[in-house]
Amino acid sequence: MTTKLSLPLLLAALAAAPASAHEMARCNVPMTDWQPREAVQAALEGAGLSVVRIKIDDGCYEVDAVDASGQRLWMRLDPGSLAVLRQGVPHRRHGGDDDDDEEDQKSGRRQKHAPPD
Repeated sequence: MTTKLSLPLLLAALAAAPASAHEMARCNVPMTDWQPREAVQAALEGAGLSVVRIKIDDGCYEVDAVDASGQRLWMRLDPGSLAVLRQGVPHRRHGGDDDDDEEDQKSGRRQKHAPPD
C-alpha cells in the first residue's frame, strides 16, 4: 500500500519544523530589548497568578507560578514581548527535590533531618 502526500502539505510541515525547534532552543532577544523582571511579575500578577520564581534559561524567562485554584504552572516567556512560548506543569527533579532547599524550609515542604547519633 502506498500513501500519497500532497506537496503543499509536505512543504508546510517542513517549513514549520525549523521554527518549532528554534523556538524551543533559545530566545534570541538582545539584552537591551528585555523587559525587566518587575514587568514579568506585574504582567503575571495582573493575570491572577502568584509568582513563585523567575529565572533565565537559554535566553528566555522561565517562571514558576500558582493560579487562583492553587495549581502550579511553569511558563517560558519571550523576554522582549513577554509572550508565552510554552507552558505546563513544573517538573520536579531528583525525586521531588527542586534545588531550592531554603525556600522549601520556609514553606515547610522539606524538613531537615537530625544527624544520626
